[in-house]
Amino acid sequence: MTLAAPDRAAGPAAALGPARARLGLVALLVAVAAVGWWSTAERMRGMDAGPWSPLGTLGWFVGVWVVMMAAMMFPSLSPTVGLYARMTRDSVAPLVFAAGYLLVWGAAGLAAFAFSRSVGLVAGDALAWDGAGRWIAGATLLVAAVYEVTPLKHVCLAKCRSPLGFLLGAWRDGRAGALRMGVRHGAWCLGCCWALMASLFALGVMSIVWMAVVSALIAAEKTLPWRRVVTYGTAAILIVLGVLMLAAPDALPGLTVPEGHAMPSMPQDGM
Repeated sequence: MTLAAPDRAAGPAAALGPARARLGLVALLVAVAAVGWWSTAERMRGMDAGPWSPLGTLGWFVGVWVVMMAAMMFPSLSPTVGLYARMTRDSVAPLVFAAGYLLVWGAAGLAAFAFSRSVGLVAGDALAWDGAGRWIAGATLLVAAVYEVTPLKHVCLAKCRSPLGFLLGAWRDGRAGALRMGVRHGAWCLGCCWALMASLFALGVMSIVWMAVVSALIAAEKTLPWRRVVTYGTAAILIVLGVLMLAAPDALPGLTVPEGHAMPSMPQDGM
């Protein structure tokens, strides 16, 4: 394990350049996230924002999904990337780390797309609102609430909340090592957040409102100091959303209730 050491003989002036580079890297991640929010909002304009929104073509969905993940995850990833930049001499490695992290979420998006298409082929309109969609959405939210308080959730969240502990335990030298660490960190994050992302599909993955709500919950869990308070609070929010989805969806703020099978047009292919 090779860590970068400060050059004490050179004085504060020598450290100013690397410090600025780290600050610039964090600012870049935040800027990418901001652009991601803007781009996602533009792409989703006029589309169905209700539960189990159609995902469009594979290429279209992957493009939207990757931008969404950058928007939602990069703000809470930036402390880990910033710390990694302090610990390595390679200025490119932190970007490779972020790419590895995003690769995991890209794979998760492909899995979600495949699942959606498989349900459509096997069960037809099972996820339609006037079919079983409402009940499946409510059940998804309640299952996500239960997952919030499981030991597995707490283990995965602990890895996400401790950048130094993760980097020291998973350190690999070189850019290939940076990619491996990014993938590993992304896997822990996926283990932490998959239920919240499933909740986003249940509430409306094409809804910028619910995207912002889920993103805020993820950021709160990863950054606020009261870990158990936040996770139990998130579980309580999901329970309320699930109960409202099942019992009184019209009373659920921000929910777009589909009026029927007809959806606003978006790209479709034969997949």
